[in-house]
Amino acid sequence: MSQAELLRDRRVAPSILAADFARIGSAVEEVMDAGARVIHVDVMDGHFVPPISIGPQIVEGLKGQVDAAGGWLDVHLMIDRPERHVTEFAGAGADSISVHFEATPHVHLAVHKVREDGCRAGVAITPSTPASALAAIAPDIDIALCMTVNPGWGGQPFLPETLPKVTELRGILDDDVAIEVDGGIETHTAGPCADAGARLFVAGSSVFGQPDPAEAYRQLAEAAGAV
Repeated sequence: MSQAELLRDRRVAPSILAADFARIGSAVEEVMDAGARVIHVDVMDGHFVPPISIGPQIVEGLKGQVDAAGGWLDVHLMIDRPERHVTEFAGAGADSISVHFEATPHVHLAVHKVREDGCRAGVAITPSTPASALAAIAPDIDIALCMTVNPGWGGQPFLPETLPKVTELRGILDDDVAIEVDGGIETHTAGPCADAGARLFVAGSSVFGQPDPAEAYRQLAEAAGAV
């Protein structure tokens, strides 16, 4: 299945940030065997957000496994001046790269860099950034990532005030642009996000933090109406 086809469908994207890093390959295998085709990689630099997470080596390490299962590595750069690091992540095997609107004064430059390096391009916005911020960049992106918590920490509760932004984004963007939601996505929040227009549902602790991640994935996909 092509990335364009993946973007047209509703998909739950398990976030490896919440996985057991001692067995990350088997954790990814478990959710992909359950039906996941989008694996989300949260990259944090200790500047744009306080925590530090992972680098391109993890993307490179997962690339063959995810490709073999017909999947897609969705990289979310929560880092300052992301345009400086796009080439590293693209070279490591990212299929899509989302940069934060708030993290660079040159959003168009960053997006064009992602495209030049052969990846699908996304722009993420934090809860305090209005949906209208993406209007000017809308023709150049494949993904609009609406943070439904403040970025940086897993396990936060969903912020209900972000839900109208998803609806607003759906009105701003062409239908072929996928709206992605990230933060507090659980069985009771996925449905309302889907109804508002989201198609990609990032889930960390609600999948990998559960006793049976595969079953948690299946329940979340059902709640989201995802394939």
